[in-house]
Amino acid sequence: MLDQFEKFTHRLSGIFEWVGIVGLLVMMVVTCVDVVGAKIFLWRLFGAIDMVQLSQIVAVSFAASMTLILGRHIQVEFIINRFPKRLQAIISSFILCLSLGLFFLIIWRLVIIGHAFQTSGEHSATADIPYYPFAYGIALASIPVCFTLFIEMIKSIQRMVQK
Repeated sequence: MLDQFEKFTHRLSGIFEWVGIVGLLVMMVVTCVDVVGAKIFLWRLFGAIDMVQLSQIVAVSFAASMTLILGRHIQVEFIINRFPKRLQAIISSFILCLSLGLFFLIIWRLVIIGHAFQTSGEHSATADIPYYPFAYGIALASIPVCFTLFIEMIKSIQRMVQK
């Protein structure tokens, strides 16, 4: 059952990664159009800074779960690797449990912030883009991160019990 859940999480993370890639492409295109327009045609793209900032949010948050799956996040292991395997599994389980709790808090607070943005009508300064879809989007993008952390925590607990 854990294998099926892991496959589902990988597929969902792959889909979210493509959303992040689209965010990165939007950021690149907006920046290029703004720079070329400003330098060649003496024309600036209205709201370019807002679009780039919000595209960064999409790119980073939606790629986070695949980054975690691929092990591309920064980890400090030079001391932990010297410990016995069972102690490594115990420490890993504890850290993953804390990380899972942190991401639950992040999702919870982002939903609250998204609702506050939605009810207050908060939007970007120049392009008038509403903020609430981005807060909800980051919360949604954090769900596969929680799934991945949960799977890794279960694997770590299994290693701890086996050793």
